[in-house]
Amino acid sequence: MANIVRNNLTTLKKTASYYLLHISVAAAVAYAVTGQLWMALTLSLLEPSVQAVAFFFHEKFWERRQRRQQATPAAALV
Repeated sequence: MANIVRNNLTTLKKTASYYLLHISVAAAVAYAVTGQLWMALTLSLLEPSVQAVAFFFHEKFWERRQRRQQATPAAALV
């Protein structure tokens, strides 16, 4: 587990900051729609939590894709 954290520290930091931003926006929207603080907090924690996990794997996919593109010789692209 520590190795996963060490190897993905930047992505995990980005995921955490995105998570906090997403919770804030989700809470504001949920409160505006429902007018209920408890409902807004519940919704704002559930949906961004799932999104944070998805974001992590989304980032890993794009990093792998970029590494593959950089490893491909330019002559092979022609």
